[in-house]
Amino acid sequence: MPEYRIDYLSPTQSEFLSAAAGYVFFGGARGGGKSFVVRVAAVLYCFKYPGITCMIVRKTYPELQENHIVPLTRDLHCYATEKAHRLAQYNDQKKVITFPNGSRILFRYCDTDKDAERFQGTETDILFLDEGTHQTEERFRKLTACVRGANDFPHRTYVTCNPGGVGHAWVKRLAIDRVYKGDENPDDYVFIQSKVTDNKPLMDADPDYIRKLEALPPKLRKAWLEGEWDIFDGAFFEDFRAMPDRTLCEKAGITPDEALSQRRYTHVIPAFDLNSGQARGWTIYRSYDFGYNKPFSCAWWAIDYDGVLYRILELYGCTDTPNEGVKWTPDEQFKRIKETEDTHPWLKGRKISGVADPSIWDVSRGVSVAETAEKYGVYFDPGDNKRLAGWMQCHYRLQFDDNGYPRMYVFDNCKGFIRTIPLLMYDEHKPEDLDTALEDHIADEWRYMCMARPIKPIIPEKPREIISDPLNQFKKEGYKANGYH
Repeated sequence: MPEYRIDYLSPTQSEFLSAAAGYVFFGGARGGGKSFVVRVAAVLYCFKYPGITCMIVRKTYPELQENHIVPLTRDLHCYATEKAHRLAQYNDQKKVITFPNGSRILFRYCDTDKDAERFQGTETDILFLDEGTHQTEERFRKLTACVRGANDFPHRTYVTCNPGGVGHAWVKRLAIDRVYKGDENPDDYVFIQSKVTDNKPLMDADPDYIRKLEALPPKLRKAWLEGEWDIFDGAFFEDFRAMPDRTLCEKAGITPDEALSQRRYTHVIPAFDLNSGQARGWTIYRSYDFGYNKPFSCAWWAIDYDGVLYRILELYGCTDTPNEGVKWTPDEQFKRIKETEDTHPWLKGRKISGVADPSIWDVSRGVSVAETAEKYGVYFDPGDNKRLAGWMQCHYRLQFDDNGYPRMYVFDNCKGFIRTIPLLMYDEHKPEDLDTALEDHIADEWRYMCMARPIKPIIPEKPREIISDPLNQFKKEGYKANGYH
């Protein structure tokens, strides 16, 4: 057996090796020793269970080669001149390491949906999906379908992961938020948080690595160094805070709990009764984005006397699968919307103004969606669909003023908004727009609302620079202000 430095295993890596759940997620911060512990686990399985099959999957073959094939063939002496010194054999054509006891480690890559199709018929006992957030949930499901076999070996899936990437949403749902659907059993999933300081070999080889991470922009530093899953590289709404921003709270000299009670440095707040106090006179709006195969989104907003928006309720037409529509017809959607407005105590009897995607007035396919809405007494004005201007209005609403107050809040019952907004990312080809392939329906509906009540950005005032003061007037005024003449 290769002489792995067991003293180099951190407590979290040891926890990874001993975890017995069906799905073991390991990661968080960059440089946490994830690939290393994957190699250790694969080798330990192969020595302990003669005949077992392990499979290591990365997004591309070069990543697979660099992170696993090269170090494992070296550690197992696969190319040793003396055959007796080889702990295993490597077949480069089949991309497999075979042990004398019949155990195997398969190396596979999965870069596209087409690549995932190649795994049909593949069987493995242990799957290691390295950098799982580089894969879509559909590919993840196809890969985990390979974990099967009529034998007594353990059957387990290990997923290493960092915040960000196309798979951020499903990894966060299963491992971080622990939100499950269908036949998913919470007991089958475990998440082990890794930190860069856990990686002793890296710390020994590069003592300045942490300092390099600390020098990154804030969003990257939070994701790569601190392992935060609500902020990651490429996040379109990195300024959205579902919880009070700790850094800003510290600067203000208050705790996060105090900030939440004061509605400062956060956008998500506990719902409160809109039929009490001044809130009874607030204006109510409805915003809407149509969808059928993809989710539709309808939200209700309250606007206080200072023009601050409150997202108070939402009806999001999504199944338990992210970005999958419930496939309600327009009639069903507006029937439900009307029922909500007629029965909910915050909406019943109120005058409600509406704004919606202008495309719902399209009559090219017969009766427009807007006409169907009117049939149920649900009325809209066409929203301003300028995308970049709309996104800027969303950002303006999220800005905190000098005292930490934003100009919009989201009630904590609006789960769709809280889930989807942090996951939206920039479009690679349109740097100032978001990626429309993502779950952007709530964002679009929010954008229409912001454009219906546009505001100016908060621009911090800079001290006026004195370019020239030939009469020393500035100095004289300063002297007089301090009692000097």
